[in-house]
Amino acid sequence: MKILFLSQRVPYPPNRGDKITTWRLIERMRRDHKVEIVAFAHDEADVKAAKQLEDMGYPCSVFKPKPRWRALPLLATKKPLTLGVFGSKAMQREVDRRVPGADLVYAYSSSMGAYYLDHDIPRVMHFAELDSDKWHQYHKRMMPPVSWIYWREWHTLFAFEKRLANTVDENVFCTHLEQEIFKDRIPGVPSLVIRNGVDLEHHVPTPEKSEQGHLVFCGVMNYYPNVEGCVWFCNEILPKVRERHPKVRFSIVGAHPTEEVQRLGVLEGVEVTGFVDDPREWLLRGAISVAPLRIARGIQNKVLEALALGLPVVGTDSATQGLGGQNGRDYLVADDVDGQVEAVCGLLRDRDRARDLGLAGRRFVEENYDWEACLQPLDEVLERITKS
Repeated sequence: MKILFLSQRVPYPPNRGDKITTWRLIERMRRDHKVEIVAFAHDEADVKAAKQLEDMGYPCSVFKPKPRWRALPLLATKKPLTLGVFGSKAMQREVDRRVPGADLVYAYSSSMGAYYLDHDIPRVMHFAELDSDKWHQYHKRMMPPVSWIYWREWHTLFAFEKRLANTVDENVFCTHLEQEIFKDRIPGVPSLVIRNGVDLEHHVPTPEKSEQGHLVFCGVMNYYPNVEGCVWFCNEILPKVRERHPKVRFSIVGAHPTEEVQRLGVLEGVEVTGFVDDPREWLLRGAISVAPLRIARGIQNKVLEALALGLPVVGTDSATQGLGGQNGRDYLVADDVDGQVEAVCGLLRDRDRARDLGLAGRRFVEENYDWEACLQPLDEVLERITKS
């Protein structure tokens, strides 16, 4: 079978959340099918990655997304800004050209689903999460006039998602929580869960590298939820931790740090690394992985990877809600400042407890998040749709 895969970002290399998932999906499809890719290239690294995919036997056509300001005229319409940013006539022509030779089209993210709406072909919509819900969360945390734009995006994008969900053959989510939200808001249409996994052979605990008092966060640092969470942690939580443990330091590890994130680097005990070749090395140097996200849906790959490396994790409910683990057994959850402080300081004070929590987290992902098992539903849905 020939599958046309539509991706909001070039799905290689697997060095950030969406690329990890899309690459694993494509890699799994390639076992039994031919896969062609149409994707957006956001920078020169994406262009080079597309060439690598071509060399690996994955035909890959790439296009540049529009600057965000180019979508602003859509404010006078009922169309979501997202479809303006990720709207491309050239990409649409390429999809139209490739669809007749495909047996199935698989879109990752709702913006990519717009490209196959008018085609009569088996279609899968991999939402992972409802993007409209993300804008709802943004709206609640912003002040006017920005909050008004996010409110509009929430409503307009949801209307599009509803239309899309009712058109395709299957809707895919990465957690049962996301699926339940979807069922509640868009009832009566098919859906299933294909969970994200973690590469257990690539993420191996190395406790001898751990540095006492070293807290680590890994993530792309121009992504608003990551920025907001790290700013909150640095301003509200870290100072109280350092009152009790003055030598504690916090590393913010990830590409594209915004100016707001870079300014955190002048705070006592905070380091902002920017891009690093291998985030695992920074996680392994950590004593504790923190995930202070207050805006999040789906599964956080950054949390899975830290757990796989045997680090004790302190997260929020938002950062851990899709995992299905148990607070206090597999990781620690705290949503307010005092709770975060107590959780972090408790692990810094009790190194045996920190070690045991890290071991439990590793066991949890071994039992629940091996990619081979997580992607089993993908094989089943592809076979079912193409035979129906």
